Amino acid sequence: MSAVKQLGYLVFQVSDLDAWQDFGTEVLGLQVVDSRGGAGFSLRMDRYRQRFFIEHGPADDLMAIGWEVDGPAALEEIATRLRDAGHEVSRGAAGEAARRNVAALIRVDDPAGNPNEIFYGPKMSDEPFVSEVVRSGFVADEQGFGHVVVTSRDMDAHEAFYSTMFGLKLSDYIRCTYFGHEIDVTFMHANARHHSLAFGGGQLKRIHHFMVQAKSMDDVGLCYDRFLFSGGMVHQTLGRHPNDKMFSFYGHTPSGFHFEFGCGAIEIDDDTWKPMVHDRVSEWGHHPPQLLTKAYRRAKEPRDPG
Repeated sequence: MSAVKQLGYLVFQVSDLDAWQDFGTEVLGLQVVDSRGGAGFSLRMDRYRQRFFIEHGPADDLMAIGWEVDGPAALEEIATRLRDAGHEVSRGAAGEAARRNVAALIRVDDPAGNPNEIFYGPKMSDEPFVSEVVRSGFVADEQGFGHVVVTSRDMDAHEAFYSTMFGLKLSDYIRCTYFGHEIDVTFMHANARHHSLAFGGGQLKRIHHFMVQAKSMDDVGLCYDRFLFSGGMVHQTLGRHPNDKMFSFYGHTPSGFHFEFGCGAIEIDDDTWKPMVHDRVSEWGHHPPQLLTKAYRRAKEPRDPG
């Protein structure tokens, strides 16, 4: 059965292009390519022509998830499979494929209405990618750019859609209570990356967060500092997850949804991997920054000298 082989790109519609350009280059360490003036730009992080399409508009949300397949035969097989299962599939026009720098693409929504684009033939850059601030570079290329976490209305239907239609495989689940919130997240992989996709309910936008993975711990710490000194709002402090072992932090993008910047994730060998249910979000850390504020205030409170 043909399957998607990696998470190729994301498309965001954003209201503040300048803020996103500063965030993408100065905080994340990506490179602007294909600037389209007031219409938007793209961001590059490896040998692929681009990994993020930043388009101007009011939504401040995810507009498409791009999945790569091996070629035209795989694209047609997946398109047929989707149609036979009753899903509405549309084919991108030649001009639309050209704007994505791919040979061809199709579109389909998942059970929660999240828009997907499946493509083959991505353009590659002639020049090697070198980040001005992330000196170790990124874990990307054949593993895809990272991962994305999206909303789901029906967890079982969502998992079945991505496994039977796209060929993604189950990595594991996290089910627990986290600072009073019930967490139920499913993680799925397309290749050795622990997960390219995760989904759960109760989100305000289509996307909860996307993740990019540096090759060194120092680059995570340096990004954390850059983000803090840029005036960014931390969503979760530095920590390590129990399932993929990612060392990372979370912050708010200029559009309000979150990003994760991490390193050190494990890779999956499908011959030996066994999915399981984890009962906590993090092995340590990943705390809301409000805890630090409370601790600071307590430390400043007058103490009874007696």
